[in-house]
Amino acid sequence: MAITLPFGLYLGKNGVERALLTGSLLLVLIVELLNSAVEAIIDKVSPEFHELAGRAKDLGSAAVMSSLILAGVVWGLVLLG
Repeated sequence: MAITLPFGLYLGKNGVERALLTGSLLLVLIVELLNSAVEAIIDKVSPEFHELAGRAKDLGSAAVMSSLILAGVVWGLVLLG
């Protein structure tokens, strides 16, 4: 993240491309922070295994993966387009 963010600013040809490149990376960071918050509160409330707690953690991880895929697609489209 610390390396790719400056690259996003450098590689973008205009303001829209810079916003897309850096914004997609910041979205990954935001989703990861929210996922960490969900996992922390689940561990605090229910330290033993529960099916719904596991599902919530899995969905948070899926959200992070989705945001990573989105960032990859945005970078690919902007840089190859």
